This record gives sequence, structure tokens and C-alpha cells, in this order.
Amino acid sequence: MEARAPLPLVLLPLLCFFPALLHRFVVSTEAAPTLVTSLPGFAGVLPFRLETGYVTVDEENGAELFYYFIESEGDPRRDPLVLWLTGGDRCAVLSALFFEIGPLKFIIEPYNQNGTVPRLRYHPYSWTKAASILFVDSPVGAGFSFSRNPKGYDVGDVSSSLQLNKFLAKWFAEHPDYLANPFYVGGDSYAGKLVPFVAQKISEDIEAGLSPLINLKGYLVGNPITGERVDAESRVPFLHGTGIISDQLYETIKEHCPAGDYDNSKNVLCAQAMEKFNQFYNQINKPHILYKKCFYVSPRPNGRTTERKILKEETGVLKSPPPRPSMDCQNYGNYLSYFWANNNITRKTLGIKQGSKEEWVRCHNRDLPYSSDIKSSIKYHRNMTTKGYRALVYSGDHDAVIPFLGTQSWVRSLNFLIVDEWRAWHLDGQSAGFTITYTNNLTYATIKGGGHTAPEYQPERCLSMFSHWISGKPL
Repeated sequence: MEARAPLPLVLLPLLCFFPALLHRFVVSTEAAPTLVTSLPGFAGVLPFRLETGYVTVDEENGAELFYYFIESEGDPRRDPLVLWLTGGDRCAVLSALFFEIGPLKFIIEPYNQNGTVPRLRYHPYSWTKAASILFVDSPVGAGFSFSRNPKGYDVGDVSSSLQLNKFLAKWFAEHPDYLANPFYVGGDSYAGKLVPFVAQKISEDIEAGLSPLINLKGYLVGNPITGERVDAESRVPFLHGTGIISDQLYETIKEHCPAGDYDNSKNVLCAQAMEKFNQFYNQINKPHILYKKCFYVSPRPNGRTTERKILKEETGVLKSPPPRPSMDCQNYGNYLSYFWANNNITRKTLGIKQGSKEEWVRCHNRDLPYSSDIKSSIKYHRNMTTKGYRALVYSGDHDAVIPFLGTQSWVRSLNFLIVDEWRAWHLDGQSAGFTITYTNNLTYATIKGGGHTAPEYQPERCLSMFSHWISGKPL
């Protein structure tokens, strides 16, 4: 889930072919939440409480955010509550639920559309073991979130974050029993850029005495984008340290590429070196350098690949089907998600509003406008931690999208004093990663063997990290 560039407003007319129909089909009143006791593809009754629903966040344009709320499998009246956001471009939060931290996983097996949906299984390393989690499809347009007016899709970092604050105010008004629970904001990849800003806005509302008074305790971000140069520039030393680029190329880049100008340098030697660097970078699976390199499972507008042509002929259902990866690809589950989420029975079970979403896609591909108007999130990290709110920043140590070197660097740049020196943290007597703790309740941790979305690759280690930290115990 990589960062996206701002999109020109001229793309707005492209939205009109289907959102205009929403006025005809979608009921304007907010519906009551849906209590989901079973799901297509899962055998039996769900072993946890799942609620889904919509919250209107832009009345003028009729924009609504869809959510999945899963109660803690421990003690939901006392356990923390976490708002969870996922990355982008506008990736559905179902990705976080099914592939990262939720209690369900797809069974990885050959799937042939025959009137059934892909099968699901219970995931024992879900973060709902330690907290209730509110998964939200944000920004508008992600997952099952929608807008009746196409103008409602034109959002950005700031506006979508403010909409999340409105979402929370309305959600807590309908769920006052959870106001006393310790509350955290969490997310990874691109959403990691927004999390501290959302948390800061909540803290400002608390300071202003605005109702409802959320019991905010802190936030957590995984392999987070900040908007700073260090996000991408750290790929150079990371690829060198992992043996992907040579000493010679690394030294050439260091000598001839001025800091902050790696991609658009007017220095010829730098440009040539970065071209070579990108050739090597494209040889690896960027989210986890040890995994098989597979194509990205998300439909591309106007794509005409052989895989897409075959898939469309086989299914006759999806208008924008993803290419089908081989089953030994990490993202085969992403492929299955299209058939699960676009099934009519699934939509009815989840309470999806009829006519609100012609076709669910796991991630968008710059087909909706978005403004990256938070240039750097680091000041929000500093503000929140200086106020004393708890913060966990973690990195899968095999991620080449947002390498741990860059994250570790900006965490150090906050210049907080160290209260617990760099050390290993353990699971079952073995090191599961490394961690350091600073003043102002800031903890940084790596997850050994983790990728860009660390829980996807190391679920047991990540649950151990999360459950220790969220309960206030040292890693």
C-alpha cells in the first residue's frame, strides 16, 4: 500500500457514470447498525460479536463511511477500543480485517466460481483478543463507503481526518457504553500518516470540553508513511544492507545524490545511479523482500492484460476483475476478497445499502481525487507524545516500501531521552524483534520477519507486541 500523489480535479467527471445513480437508489436516512451473526463462507455462528453500519460524515454531499465493529474476545466492557485505518490508495479496511489483525482469514485453496463464495476460517492471532476494534472504510470511496454526490469523493489528508472525527462523535453518541473504554487510534502504511493527526484533533476536542468526551490514551502506527524524504530515501541504505545493491552503487549514490533529490536530480551521475537502483528495487517483492514477487492484485483502469481477459470470461461478473496470482503468492487472498465482497449474499449479510457501490475493489488506483495536504506527520507525533499520550511505532524489518531505517531515524529526530535502551523483545523464549523506549511514553519496535503490513507476515509476534503494549506491559 504505497503513497499516492494528489489527483487533478479534472478526474471528477469520471465519477459521474455511477455515483449519479445513487440519488435514485440509496435511502437518505441513516439506517440502524446490523448485527452480523454469520458470514458467507464461514461454517457456523461467528465466535465474536460483529456489527456493521454507516455514519454520515458529509451531509451536503451525502457521504457515508462504512464500518465493521468487532468486540473484544476478552472483556469488551473494560478492554481498550481501537479505531483502525488502513493504507491507500483508498484500500478497503476489509484488508486489515481479513489479512492483518482481524479474527477471520480466507482459506487459501483453488477457487472456481460455482455459486459459492471463498471459504473463511477463524484466525487465532487476531488483535481482538486484547481489544475491541472499529474498522472504518476511509476516506470516502474506500471499500463500501460512498457519496451520493460525486463531489463527496474529493477529499484529502486533512478533510478525511476531520470526517473521521465527525464519524467518532456520531458513533460514540450511538454507542455510549464504550466511552469509558481506553481509546486508541491505529493504522499502517499511508494511514500511519493520518493517525497522529486524527489523534491530535481528538485531543483538541477533549481539551475544549466537546462532547462526547472520548477516553483517548494514545495511538499506534505500523511501517508508517510520514510524508518526509526519509520514507523513500531510507530504501537506499536498506537495499544496500540487505545485499540487493552493491557497495559501488551505494557509494555512488551517497557521493553524487544530494539529500532530498534522489528522484529528480539534475546531477547526471546521480540520475544514472538511481536508474540502476530502481532496476534492482523492481526485482524484489517490495512489501517483504524475502517473498515471491507477484503482480499487484488490484484492477487497473483500462488494463488489458491476458490474466484479466481470462478471468472475466470465466466469471462474467466483475467489471474490473483483478489478475489471478498463483496460489503460492502472498496476495492470493487479496484475489479471493473480490469474489467474497462482491457476492450479493455477502452484501445483504453486511447490510450494504442497495445501489451505494456498483463494485467493491480492494484498493483504488488513482481513479478518485485525493489531496496529500499533510506534508509531514512528524510534528503531530511530537505534539501528541509531548502531551503524554502513549505511542507505539513499529516496523516489519523486511519491508522495502517504508524501511525500518527511515522510521527509526525520524523517531530519533524527536530527540526524546531514552528510558529503556535498545534490546530484544521475546516470544516463547526467542527474540521476536527489537525495541527501544523513550520519554513521553513513546515505544519503537521492530518485528522480526515482518513486512510492510507486519501482522500479515508475523501474526503471532504482532499479537504479542500489541497485547503487551495495549495493556501497559513492557515488550
